[in-house]
Amino acid sequence: MIANTALHRIAANGITLNARVTDDRSKPPLLLLHGHPQTHLIWHKVWPALGEHFTLVAPDLRGYGDSDKPPSDASVNHAPYGKREMAKDMVELMQSLGFARFRVLAHDRGARVTHRMLVDHADSVERATLLDIAPTLAMYEQTNMEFARAYFHWFFLIQREPLPETMIEANPEFFIEKMMGNRHAGLSAFAPEAMAEYRRCIRLPGIAHSICEDYRAAATIDLEHDRADREAGRKVTQPLQVLWGANGIIEKCFKPLDDWARVAVNVRGGSVPCGHYIPEEAPDALLAAALPFLAD
Repeated sequence: MIANTALHRIAANGITLNARVTDDRSKPPLLLLHGHPQTHLIWHKVWPALGEHFTLVAPDLRGYGDSDKPPSDASVNHAPYGKREMAKDMVELMQSLGFARFRVLAHDRGARVTHRMLVDHADSVERATLLDIAPTLAMYEQTNMEFARAYFHWFFLIQREPLPETMIEANPEFFIEKMMGNRHAGLSAFAPEAMAEYRRCIRLPGIAHSICEDYRAAATIDLEHDRADREAGRKVTQPLQVLWGANGIIEKCFKPLDDWARVAVNVRGGSVPCGHYIPEEAPDALLAAALPFLAD
């Protein structure tokens, strides 16, 4: 589905990441990060156009796809899946490829990793476009009934193990199809080849636990780090673009530009005509909005 690239197994931060990298590495580097419950294949519709401007690096996040799924539980405060650790994965991955500085386009969970990377590794990330999220701390602090209904998985996946893991593993294809299909566009936005890959990966050993640990970390150690930033006055200083689906829950329940302006000093953005899965629902609109910013 993605031409002129090769899959690599790359060591970073004590684990091995599955990453797709364009063969031509002469252009400026752009790191592409996916969200839940998908893999790097979410970028397949925008890959050719982005590849005209950038050297593309698209890994599976730790715990997702074919990347490593290190052990983690409450005894270590879910820190192996904290966004600080996942951000470090990405910086070391890019450094191993020879990219000391790079730009980022990230969706959903990958955008949360990018938020932490922007703060913790300001010398590495030049600018970033984040897709369909408000800051994690803002979303938890502003939770209301509409948000809880739509994003029930935020509260299901953080339950003490092995409750959510057992339920996911009982029928992983049902879980992923309902998670993705119950959004604005249903399953129609996803290419059959991409859905086949998402179904394959959700059945991999350990992935249910890794996904839960990602969300458990977001509700524990990630909030600690975000609150520490707020108390210290640490903000994202790089140019930041935020885009969200006009038909999604971010549009309905939050004020993304205001929420991001509280944690970043240089924010722009707006909505695009789709739901949550912007790279697959509205690839042309995404390119029209993000390319001028990322290539600036």
